[in-house]
Amino acid sequence: QVQLVESGGGLVQAGGSLKLSCAASGRTFAMGWFRQAPGKEREFVAAIKWSGDDTAYAYSVKGRFTISRDNAKNTVYLQMSSLKPEDTAVYYCAASKDDQVFGGSRLLYNYWGQGTQVTVSS
Repeated sequence: QVQLVESGGGLVQAGGSLKLSCAASGRTFAMGWFRQAPGKEREFVAAIKWSGDDTAYAYSVKGRFTISRDNAKNTVYLQMSSLKPEDTAVYYCAASKDDQVFGGSRLLYNYWGQGTQVTVSS
């Protein structure tokens, strides 16, 4: 069982930046970030393959967020820039144990972190 621990959330003003980190206790393959705002369903934000050479983003964050990973540290990052109040949510890290999967569906991921709150004030 792989444990995922997120960090880096907090309060930031609109237009600001934050960098989230997610450390895995073991090896994983595709990793992703999802978010859930109050009263809404959990939604896909970004994903990255194990190799790091393929990434995917939700339309709402493309051009503002960047996902990356350091496999030597079993860590994935989400650099968030030009933040908007609508980015406010709990952000969850997810990881797959299958090297054949990659994408934005929650069903593809086997492991989930506990979440970290990101609040963007206007």
